[in-house]
Amino acid sequence: MKLYYFPGSCALADHIVLEWIGEPYETVKLRASDLRSSEFLALNPAGAVPLLVDGEFTLTQNVAILSHLAARHPWAQLFGNGTLRGRAEVLRWLAFLNSDVHPAFKPIFVPARFLPDKAIAGALAEHAIGNILRYFELLERQLEGRSWLADEQSVADPYLFVLLRWGVRFGIRIGEFANLEKFALRMESDPAVHSALIAEEGELIRSDYQARA
Repeated sequence: MKLYYFPGSCALADHIVLEWIGEPYETVKLRASDLRSSEFLALNPAGAVPLLVDGEFTLTQNVAILSHLAARHPWAQLFGNGTLRGRAEVLRWLAFLNSDVHPAFKPIFVPARFLPDKAIAGALAEHAIGNILRYFELLERQLEGRSWLADEQSVADPYLFVLLRWGVRFGIRIGEFANLEKFALRMESDPAVHSALIAEEGELIRSDYQARA
C-alpha cells in the first residue's frame, strides 16, 4: 500500500492507522503545490489528499480509506467489536468528524471560498471557531468516562486527533476540555502515533493543548 499525503493534512489519520496495523507500506510526501501537478491529478482529479493506492485499487476520501484499512485488516480490531452495532458506532463517529467537524475548519483554511472580501476573513474565522467549539463540547461529552470515541480503539480516533491538532493551530485551548486533552495526550504517547508524526514533521512536535496561539 502507498499513502500520498502532505504534512498537516487530514491524511495523518490514515498514516497513524497504517502504523497501528503494522504491515509494510510506503508514503509519498507532497507539497500543497504538488496537488495540481499532472502526475497527481491523473491519480486524483480532485487534487486532494489523502490518496491510498492498494495494488490496482486507488482510493480517495478519508472515510473511505479509513474504512477500507479497517475492513482489510480485521485482526487489527479498528472497526468496532465485530458486531454490526459496533461497526455502525465507529461509522457514526467517522461520519460526524468528516461531515460536521472537518468542514467547520474550512472557513479558516480557505475563507475566499465563502466570502471574497479579505477584509472580513477574520470575522469569518472567529465565527468558524465558535462552531468548532460547539462540536468540541459534544465530543468532550462523548469521551466522558471512556478512552475512545467508540467502545474500543478505532479508525475514528486518529481523525479526532488530527482535528484537535488543527484546533490548537488556530488558538483553541484544548486544555479547557479535560476529556479531549487526556485523549490527545494519550494519542501522542502512542508509539505508532510518534512514528507517523516524526515521518511527517521530521521531528516530534508536541502540541501545546493549554496555550492559545
